[in-house]
Amino acid sequence: MKIHEYQAKELFRAHGLPVPDGRVAATAEEAVEAAREIGPPVVIKAQVHAGGRGKAGGIRIAAGLDEAREAAESILGMSLTTSQTGGQGTGVERVLVEQAADIAEEMYLSILPDRTSGRLLIICSRHGGMDIEEIADRDPGAIVRIPVQPLAGVQPFQLRRAGFALGLAGQKMQAFCRILGTLFQLVVKKDLLLLEINPLVYTKGSEWLLLDAKVEVDGNGLIRQPALASLHDPGEDDPLEVEAREHNLNYIRLDGTVGNMVNGAGLAMATMDLIKRAGAEPANFLDVGGGADSTMIENGFRILLADPRVKVIFINIFGGILRCDILARGVVSAANSLGLDVPVVVRMEGTNVDEGRRILAESGLDLEPAKDLADAAEKISRIVAAGS
Repeated sequence: MKIHEYQAKELFRAHGLPVPDGRVAATAEEAVEAAREIGPPVVIKAQVHAGGRGKAGGIRIAAGLDEAREAAESILGMSLTTSQTGGQGTGVERVLVEQAADIAEEMYLSILPDRTSGRLLIICSRHGGMDIEEIADRDPGAIVRIPVQPLAGVQPFQLRRAGFALGLAGQKMQAFCRILGTLFQLVVKKDLLLLEINPLVYTKGSEWLLLDAKVEVDGNGLIRQPALASLHDPGEDDPLEVEAREHNLNYIRLDGTVGNMVNGAGLAMATMDLIKRAGAEPANFLDVGGGADSTMIENGFRILLADPRVKVIFINIFGGILRCDILARGVVSAANSLGLDVPVVVRMEGTNVDEGRRILAESGLDLEPAKDLADAAEKISRIVAAGS
């Protein structure tokens, strides 16, 4: 679960971390009043669950109250499209009005799990700001990674190693190590999947400031974090993902054109790999689960068809607890009630597979049965190529 920048900074502030003075505003009038209380110059920042806001026009500096009003009116209500929002963009309902910083240096700092080693990873760079992704591609050596065993906790030498990587010494190093140590403890105690500060700045007044904040909480840990769970913003959720949760379906929307329905998370991942090897892109991750019934299949089908980017549907089911005949009845029911205006490739194996195939064959629907995965990949490739 992601939280907004202003919420992350409230969390930081409560733990004694240095963040700029700021207020959240939902209207231009509120933004102007916040700017008046803080004192110009201020920065007006769109509050959405995506990075790249600056390049997309979602962050503006205001030297006075009139500029603050103009910036807030420009940003509030806009559809902000960045590399992390997909083509559809995301609406801006709030802005953070924040004291502008007199920046001397910009750096990058993040902490996140490293699934390969089973450790937490501190990532830092002397280069921070909007171009960090380009820097990482152009000069990988500029990004320093420090693995930390979470049960042992971060050690002083690891804090200093990060500081040395940033070129720090003396009081500047000591203050940084205190900040990094506190951030690491927050990641562990608050069940965070990501904590990113970009930029972490050192001001001309010789102070550290966490100028930006991106925080993601482990959804499996929310039961231990009721205060963080209360920060969930349903307005940032994809409507199709919300509907899927209501039907107990595991659905994540992606940017491709091949909608897929699968039973089992491992098979779903393999199916997305298959789609990509066929020269196409998956439009979603949809795991209906091993115990799905025909109603859940119909609801899943409805969600796939509701995505306008879906140009072909691939159903890949291994019948176990979910029998193939139940799947087939759900597909037929959904297609008859919703209308079928995209091609559907069906590959099924397992319990009652012959009955399932019979139901589909006698349905009168325009379905493309696949003998196996290779056959399914060939059909998907052909359909996508014809459509493009």
